[in-house]
Amino acid sequence: MTVYHCSVAHHKSRMKRPVFGVCAVFTVWILFSAPSGSSYPLEVGTESAKLTFVEEFGRFQLGFSWRNMSCAVCKAIFATVDIALLSDSNMERVAHALGEACVRLHLAEPQVCREITELFRDDFIRALQESFLWPSEACALLVGPTCGHFDIYAHWNVSLPRIPKPPVKPPTPPKPGSPQSRILFLTDIHWDAQYAEGSLVDCKMPLCCRNDSGRASWKHTGAGYWGTYGECDLPLRTVENLLQNVAKSGPWDWVYWTGDIPAHNVWSQTRAQQLNELVTITRLIHKHLGPNVTVYPAVGNHESTPVNSFPPPFVHGNRSSHWLYDTMAEEWASWLPEEALETIRHGGFYTVEVQRGLRVVSLNMNFCARENYWLMVNSTDPADQLQWLIRILQESENKGEKVHIIGHIPPGLCLSSWSWNYYHIVNRYESTITGQFFGHTHVDEFQMFYDEDTLTRPLSVAFIAPSVTTYVNLNPGYRVYYVDGNYPGSSWMVLDHETFILNLTLANNLPSKPDPNPSWTLLYRASKAYGLSTLFPSDMDALIKVMKNDDHVFQRFWYLFHKGHVSKPCTDTCKTSLICFLHSGRYDLLTHCEVLHGDKHSVRKTMC
Repeated sequence: MTVYHCSVAHHKSRMKRPVFGVCAVFTVWILFSAPSGSSYPLEVGTESAKLTFVEEFGRFQLGFSWRNMSCAVCKAIFATVDIALLSDSNMERVAHALGEACVRLHLAEPQVCREITELFRDDFIRALQESFLWPSEACALLVGPTCGHFDIYAHWNVSLPRIPKPPVKPPTPPKPGSPQSRILFLTDIHWDAQYAEGSLVDCKMPLCCRNDSGRASWKHTGAGYWGTYGECDLPLRTVENLLQNVAKSGPWDWVYWTGDIPAHNVWSQTRAQQLNELVTITRLIHKHLGPNVTVYPAVGNHESTPVNSFPPPFVHGNRSSHWLYDTMAEEWASWLPEEALETIRHGGFYTVEVQRGLRVVSLNMNFCARENYWLMVNSTDPADQLQWLIRILQESENKGEKVHIIGHIPPGLCLSSWSWNYYHIVNRYESTITGQFFGHTHVDEFQMFYDEDTLTRPLSVAFIAPSVTTYVNLNPGYRVYYVDGNYPGSSWMVLDHETFILNLTLANNLPSKPDPNPSWTLLYRASKAYGLSTLFPSDMDALIKVMKNDDHVFQRFWYLFHKGHVSKPCTDTCKTSLICFLHSGRYDLLTHCEVLHGDKHSVRKTMC
């Protein structure tokens, strides 16, 4: 989780740059957050509507946060933009004015300030012109309701068919010896083409271990051969080594791959670079897994440039996402049927029958992302994706199919109205949706869905798998899911999962040089680690209850949460916040949980 992925970040004690940093710059350009109001059906003006909930643990703070921006500074920045737009239609001069304001306010390194404004200027200014935001409204969104009023994201509802919900039958474990499907899950690869062994790990830029980071001195350890703990992404050799290892670990029934291919150098990316990285990784997966393994991809928020820039389909021409979607359709054509490729070209989402009785739906979660500044123009079910999802689910219910949903950003981190509608859909189709699989946060966690009437009966789990990348301060990793099937009447529910990691301490120093053939080893199997027979919603809900009362189990979860590389225990507010997150598959539940526990600290930072 960073703010320029605004994702996984490091602890406040390690802050080394000005507290505004590059994410504050992105804030100016991207309008990073959801409205602080509660989601439907709560009324604006309730206590929860006044909360300014941010998603991220203190452990993951990158040393910069727009929450540290004062109201006066925020309004000054947006006043600069507004005045520039009123007095000059030349986007280059408007961008220059904002870039210089960024430099003078020390929001980031001068190079980052100037490059990020150059990169974002055309798309962002056009979206800002069409959104009619006043400085006080923008800053209410960014800083909080004490800085103004913001209500541009009106509540909205999707339409469900007038077909009664079928009676709910609690899932039962399969008979011993029943067939299981083994699914490889990859997410958040973040390959850095500029990764350089021996470069500075602790540099001044938001992303280090690169050719332009400088060389490490004899006093400091440089970037490792296979990767590095710190604010660094991965060299291509590590990604290819992972694919070589998972190819040997097969066979795989199929693969879910939920995006985020490029590195976190989001201030200096081009479309050509993004497409090259998409093509390179796609073809490496083809090469190593072979033609007989089908991969079902989903679109990450880093695939586009500018990062998070995913205009709805009504935006045409050069500012549309066709440059990205068309290449995805071309590269993924050997995995997906033409009907799926058509909806990818339209909006980056699709559905496919995986096996007889099982369908996968791949959502473009950028249409729910608070960081997608195009949603300032219209955030009501962008691309009609949720309405399309309802149609697919109803057709599957009619046919007796089960559905797996995959996507990049977990729904609990989405815009509040989108998140509420999605939760409502999951409630309606709980007997059809038997698995939800996401990434984005880089860590190992999950979010629960409960019945809407009482919020006590668990009915679905959004599994959130850890990243391939090390960013920030993590071991590289991947996930394997075991689901019930393939046989007539199988539930297709998740029975178990395993997480594998590359231990960088061992891989980079064996004994004093990199291991030429490093081992990707099993970190844990969920059933064994937590004493569970299945990973049904009732099991995961019970696990949360155990973690509340048994700190030994919780600290084990905290260790595995970081893929086996954690610097300090999680207690008090940290523990309360994490358990809150696990409970909250809907954005407004996150804010309510914060109220119930009296937690005045931020829990998560937004991703970008």
